[in-house]
Amino acid sequence: MIDRLIGVSLRNRFLVVAFFLLLGGWGYWALLTTPIDAIPDLSDNQVIVFTDWSGRSPQEVEDQVTYPLTVSLQGLPGVRVVRSSSAFGFSMINVIFEDAIDLYFARSRVLERLNLLAKSLPAGVVPTLGPDATGVGHVFWYTVEGKGVSLRDLRSLQDWFIRYQLNSVPGVAEVASIGGTVRQYQIDVDPNRLRAYRIPLSAVVDAVMRSNRNVGGNVVEASGTWSVVRGLGLVESPRDLEQVVVGAENGIPIFVRQVAEVKIGDAFRVAALIKGTDEAVGGVVVARYGVSTVDVINRIKEKIRALQTGLPPGVKIVAFYDRSALIERAVQTLRRALIEETIVVTIVNVLFLLHLRSVLIVTLPLPLAVLTAFLFMRYLGITSNIMSLAGIAIAIGVLVDTAIVVTENAFRSIEQRGIDTRNRRKVMDAVLEATRLVGRPIFFSMAIIILAFIPVFALTGQEGKLFHPLAFTKTFSMVGAALLSVTLVPVLCSLLIGGRIRREESNPIMRPLVWAYRPVLALASSCRRSMRAT
Repeated sequence: MIDRLIGVSLRNRFLVVAFFLLLGGWGYWALLTTPIDAIPDLSDNQVIVFTDWSGRSPQEVEDQVTYPLTVSLQGLPGVRVVRSSSAFGFSMINVIFEDAIDLYFARSRVLERLNLLAKSLPAGVVPTLGPDATGVGHVFWYTVEGKGVSLRDLRSLQDWFIRYQLNSVPGVAEVASIGGTVRQYQIDVDPNRLRAYRIPLSAVVDAVMRSNRNVGGNVVEASGTWSVVRGLGLVESPRDLEQVVVGAENGIPIFVRQVAEVKIGDAFRVAALIKGTDEAVGGVVVARYGVSTVDVINRIKEKIRALQTGLPPGVKIVAFYDRSALIERAVQTLRRALIEETIVVTIVNVLFLLHLRSVLIVTLPLPLAVLTAFLFMRYLGITSNIMSLAGIAIAIGVLVDTAIVVTENAFRSIEQRGIDTRNRRKVMDAVLEATRLVGRPIFFSMAIIILAFIPVFALTGQEGKLFHPLAFTKTFSMVGAALLSVTLVPVLCSLLIGGRIRREESNPIMRPLVWAYRPVLALASSCRRSMRAT
């Protein structure tokens, strides 16, 4: 089969060259569109369930929210383990699925189960899913800074303007606010006044809750015109709360301002963001599962630049964690290594063959093999990271070996036959015979190297997630190199080998190497004969 493939390739040289040109263009597109990150994602395949129950103790949250949800979610298909924690007014459940389960399938199953459990939970308690992101999805952190602007105002700007704008960026799963103080309307009730007016505290709470909403009143028709009737009751200032009616005495309404003091304050704080020695207000941008981290960060930066013009005077958004810098450094290191290896291989090939056109025969398949690996990565969902690129870097020497073996054998075949390179038919026949001679050994050697990575493919868990990209990319590039060695390389040999073919004895670099190696070979042969005799 390999011999037949070599023959077909040499008989259809134009089609082979055209095919690999298209393959190279396709691979370059895959190179540009493959998601990029610094390291492989080692986090569990999980869905997070958040539940708020304000003011409740951890024990109440555990007994009435966390435990019922945990027990029910354990029965979902593909679930490996369910972990939960309960805190003051808050419950968090991590549903960890098997790695083979699709994340969005898992989220849909969890959401279905939560809908079934809604009636069994306390009134007003609604579980929600966390963002569709991974454990390493925190790709960009920023602070909102303004000289002379209070932390409360900065936090309000972050919560009600900046966060929503950044949430609209494609690839962003969530923007979480951190630091500062949350603006809050506070009603400080005087119990003595409540006692004097004979009004219970629950009546104040109910009245405030009923008042903070708009209501519809249908329409009124007058003179053939419809007028929409609505009641406006949303609270916009402390004065609106002061005018809420909480009761009546002898037909005279009793307002909130008569039994309490209304003011603007800060919500209870459980954490703070410290930048340097000062408190700050900021946000954490979480990237969506499966997107390119670098692309998301670039879109976030572009959006922030657009937002700067709409912020109040003196307020600005400042980045203080940007993963794209780490990714760029990691990728740049391996990119430089790939370029250096390619240059070294080219120089060595020129020195040992002393034939400039043969450089193209050896070096052209190298980027094509790498682009083939990126094609597989693009369609198998493997990100371009330090481990996957390391697999390609490790395989560079092996990738070029296949082309060198075919090219060197073609050179020696033409040299030994004394073929005039101007006779292209004889050159093609010599290349065909020389390639068939080494075609099968090349495939078998590649297969042996690939089989050596079976233990790596057998790794599971975090170890597998770490090393699988390296093993996959090395295997993909080697498969591409093996295919190129019996298709494109013979075609390039038949097209580019020409001019003067130097014999090994006339090569100034090969001559001393051959002279030094002959005694070693003779000694090894004599030892082999002596071992046979014994």
